[in-house]
Amino acid sequence: MQFPQVKRASAVAWQKAGLRVRDPSSWTLLKQSSSVAPPYVWSNIDQDPVPPEQRTWTGWAFTWYWFSDLVTIAGWSAASSVMTVGLSATDAILITLVAALCNAIPTVLNGAIGADLHIAFPIAARASYGYWLSYFCVISRGILALFWFGVQSAYGGQCVTLMIQSIWPSYKHLANTLPTSAGITTQGMVSYFLYWLIQFPFMLIPTHKLQYMFWLKTMLVLPTALAMIIWISVKAGGRSGDFFHQPPTVHGSERAWLWLSSMTSVTGGFSTLAVNIPDFSRFSKKPGSQIWQLPMIPLFKCIVGVFGIVSAAAAKEIYGKILWSPLDIIAMWQTTSGGRAAAFFAATVWLLAQMSVNISANSISFANDITTLMPRWFNIRRGVVFAAVVGGWALCPWLIVKSAKSLLSFLSAYAIFMAPMAGILFTDYWLVKNRRYDVPQLYDPRGIYRYKYGVNWRALVTTILVVVPLLPGMANKISPTTVHIDEGLKHLFDFNWLYGFCLSIVLYWSLNKISPDNATLIPEVVYGTPPVLDGISVADSDVEKQVSYRGDVKPPMEASGAKEIGLVAVV
Repeated sequence: MQFPQVKRASAVAWQKAGLRVRDPSSWTLLKQSSSVAPPYVWSNIDQDPVPPEQRTWTGWAFTWYWFSDLVTIAGWSAASSVMTVGLSATDAILITLVAALCNAIPTVLNGAIGADLHIAFPIAARASYGYWLSYFCVISRGILALFWFGVQSAYGGQCVTLMIQSIWPSYKHLANTLPTSAGITTQGMVSYFLYWLIQFPFMLIPTHKLQYMFWLKTMLVLPTALAMIIWISVKAGGRSGDFFHQPPTVHGSERAWLWLSSMTSVTGGFSTLAVNIPDFSRFSKKPGSQIWQLPMIPLFKCIVGVFGIVSAAAAKEIYGKILWSPLDIIAMWQTTSGGRAAAFFAATVWLLAQMSVNISANSISFANDITTLMPRWFNIRRGVVFAAVVGGWALCPWLIVKSAKSLLSFLSAYAIFMAPMAGILFTDYWLVKNRRYDVPQLYDPRGIYRYKYGVNWRALVTTILVVVPLLPGMANKISPTTVHIDEGLKHLFDFNWLYGFCLSIVLYWSLNKISPDNATLIPEVVYGTPPVLDGISVADSDVEKQVSYRGDVKPPMEASGAKEIGLVAVV
């Protein structure tokens, strides 16, 4: 770019920034003619069904996606931490496997909604919850995503600390100039700020191109994790057997309930993705691509769990203490120049791992949610920027990580709302409506999915009946010293994910059998855009009669000059 062009672009940017400050109405997005929403609904094309040219996710893309989400610092320590409650290593691996299946099965089933119809979770939820009640699901998921974005970013700052210490060991002793009330040291703030700066540009990558980032992570993280396991196992000299094979210290019913509680805890970390997986599966190149998640989720979750257990066992033999996190192991390498070089490389790779899961699991999901809630003001690009600023700074996530244990417990316990959502979405699509949705009607507040007053009472009643018995357990989880409940309610909360998912299926299906909404039980699918079979648009092929496509609706990239507008508006 020539200097005059840079100067001109800078002038335009400053002019726009000044306008944003002086005139709040300038933040309003241009109203875009949706390919499916009626004219009286404010929409932008980020909400529309994904057009054929952006359906780039194959089965391999889902493989890289889940490698990105599961091979992380939290995944490394999850299985090994199960052993701290008195269970054995075998228990930990079996718990991880069962939890992975609890994640994988609903994720694959609900992922079919996005892969078949190419719509995001906030739009899909309208079919089962009703146009306006679906906003409860969207807001619930959005709040979780925003808080977890900040928490994961705070953990990412720890990677930066190790990277800087590897180059300048004196950074470990950086003087603190911040008050105690800040909840973070000068060193921690510098590391956090640098992590935020590194992460931010990657957040602006369009969703349909994220698979390249996941591929890069796979290329780097897997060899690094294997190298760390091999190194620490060899250094331990095979003396970790006693730790790895130690029997459980709890027995009988206590062991059984700890087993269920631990399984629920490991499941809960990825319970939200079983709900909002259509946000990603809608970019599937063809229906069925999401099935790859069924073997990959258990595979990656168990492998990284084994890594955590083996490294914890070996670390006890080498250092005399158990190191649950890969970052704890890396911190022990800072005594020699060669160790610092290895520490810098490994910390950089784990930073990429942390950054990838934060983008895929939190920022993109939040952006989809807020775009649906406020399409006049937000598109996907603005949504991720909002998450970066509010989730990254306004919520002060370092305070959450350091001292607000009750809030972290609340975020974990809040998964009780995710289980019935996942169950209702699955039941509605597969069992009640037999995979037949009218996509344009999902965008119409006066359409068939409005139900009465915008609320599907069947979903509302199911959610209430499932969640209410779990609320005492949630309160006890958040504040165990002040909220006391009987053992029965505690045990119910111990397996809240299985309870919520399975019971919601039974209740929602039964209510629809007793009192069906016939208006929503359509005879065939109505797509928002022509489906693509083997790379050929159905609208352009001789198999057009095999599917239904509303003829008075134009495909997204043909509507109102969408090609010129583009998918990403200027912030």
